[in-house]
Amino acid sequence: MKVTPLLIASMTDGIVEGDENIEITGFAKIEEAKPGEISFIANPKYAHFLTSTKASVLLVGRDLPKPEDRPCPTLVRVDDPYVAVANLLAAFESQKPKPQGIEQPSFVADGVEIPEGAYVGAFAYIGHGVKLGRNVKIYPQAYVGDGVVIGDESVIRPGVRIYEGCSIGRRCIIHSGAVIGADGFGFAPLPDGSYEKIAQIGNVVIEDDVEIGANTTVDRATFGSTRVGRGTKLDNLIQIAHNVELGENNVFAAQTGVAGSTRIGSRNRVGGQCGFAGHIRIGDENEFGAQSGIPGNVGDRRRLIGYPAVDIIRFARTQVYLGRLSELFKK
Repeated sequence: MKVTPLLIASMTDGIVEGDENIEITGFAKIEEAKPGEISFIANPKYAHFLTSTKASVLLVGRDLPKPEDRPCPTLVRVDDPYVAVANLLAAFESQKPKPQGIEQPSFVADGVEIPEGAYVGAFAYIGHGVKLGRNVKIYPQAYVGDGVVIGDESVIRPGVRIYEGCSIGRRCIIHSGAVIGADGFGFAPLPDGSYEKIAQIGNVVIEDDVEIGANTTVDRATFGSTRVGRGTKLDNLIQIAHNVELGENNVFAAQTGVAGSTRIGSRNRVGGQCGFAGHIRIGDENEFGAQSGIPGNVGDRRRLIGYPAVDIIRFARTQVYLGRLSELFKK
């Protein structure tokens, strides 16, 4: 199929300014793009690339000014370039052939049904009582423990470990090295100073449309369920402790940790290396800057940063004052 600006516009509800029939050979970063490739400008601060990029086609916002005195590539104007690119990449990715069937050597326990369109890669392990949905893809060296349920269209990348009894929703993606359902960190102190392990008999429930990054861990509950809500996205190297409950459509950047029994609402955005104390409650639609420490409850629609996390305006003022400390000491 020949990909042209006209086709891109039809897929993104866009308008073409320039040559509608240039053949597009691929996507590229705007500063690295070559003739024949398409890129995008989502932030106006990159508008200078309109005249310096070598890309043949750019996805841009409908109101981004076009220079009158210098030539620029063919433009496809859309409502939101970032969303348009995401949708285009998903559409082209879906055209790639998908693996199917059972590769050998692998282990599939007796009685487990491999449904239509599913794939089990070499050296994968599928335990007793596992239930797989349609078009599930389980890549090589993945471990799916006894009684695990995986919903339709979900993808389990190489080397993922899903412990027994856990539940994965539909259209989830779990990346390599992730561990779902390892024991929560529960130990009872004894009089002699040693610790006795507390059995972790719960599970992990991952709802629909969740993506979990490489080497992220979600621990099973002591009892009940550790839960990751629908549409939530977890980056790489994140720790979600036992009995944590995450709401819907949250985004967590890398190296964040959430301690046990904390409940976080929906539509929160969490920067990298944040730390949430245990047994606290976080509301909805908050933003937490990178490396924030959150020791207590937070309501709704706050913008916090720092340790302990404070309002972002207060934090900025404090940084100004700190920068003037040497001057104040001299006085």
